[in-house]
Amino acid sequence: MIIRAAALPDIPAAASVAAAAYAAAFAEILEAETIAPYNAAFFTARFTTSLTAAHKRLRVAAQNGAIVGFCLMTDGHIDMIFVAPTALGTGAGHALLADAEASGALSLECFAANARARRFYERHLWHLADTYSRPFAGRMRDFVRYERRRIG
Repeated sequence: MIIRAAALPDIPAAASVAAAAYAAAFAEILEAETIAPYNAAFFTARFTTSLTAAHKRLRVAAQNGAIVGFCLMTDGHIDMIFVAPTALGTGAGHALLADAEASGALSLECFAANARARRFYERHLWHLADTYSRPFAGRMRDFVRYERRRIG
């Protein structure tokens, strides 16, 4: 597993991973019509913008030359971290999270109902810092915020 900075040619593959992972991860949390706009085109635009923003950091996980996951971080906050559904269990998520931590990641947010993600973060010593509701896709949704204590 190789974790590296994303480059412009990586964007289509990372966007495809994002769309597939988003749909799979949130199928039981969000309505189908809420998930639909978060497609490869949406993520392509978001990732392309992130490559030129000084305060954002997009990293990809590559296995056998294929992009299997990514992490988007802004000023120490993990905005998104996803692994392709076909690559779950390969260590890509762990490698991406470790890379983010090594680069100063201290916080992240996820849906309160995303039990799989929450178990993953808790196994990696992230601690629940807050629970709250906020607007997302036209409705109030329940979220949790995790924090990682800086070591050293």
